[in-house]
Amino acid sequence: MSFEHQTQFALSDHIFSYPVRVYYQDTDTGGVVYHANYLNFMERARYEWLREMGFSVDTLIRAHKTIFMVRSLNIEYFKPALLDDLLHVTVQVTEIGRSRITLFQQVLRDQVMLVSAIIHVVCVGVESLKPVSVPTPLRQKIEK
Repeated sequence: MSFEHQTQFALSDHIFSYPVRVYYQDTDTGGVVYHANYLNFMERARYEWLREMGFSVDTLIRAHKTIFMVRSLNIEYFKPALLDDLLHVTVQVTEIGRSRITLFQQVLRDQVMLVSAIIHVVCVGVESLKPVSVPTPLRQKIEK
């Protein structure tokens, strides 16, 4: 399934967007964002997406004894981001299982898709690091 068609299977139409400015440290000597840094941008957006729903990573650890770990990801690069660009990194839930959440993320510059990814995260127990159910309050927020 191509990335363009993934969003039609979203649980909701809600797309979270997080602004990211490209700094010198994000680029190579030519001023182009280094490919692995897009993963950092996406991680930051997922962190802020959780915060917007009222769940900091700290809350998940302390109150729910859970963390999310990336199980797999498929990323495609279409156009480069450059030094000083203002990007918008999106997060959209496409599927939620007992312990797994599938997310579709994009990195956009002026509404143009530069990078897209499908990311599968798994909810695991803090101590066991084995899959556990997504906390009910978080599941309820996602499924709204």
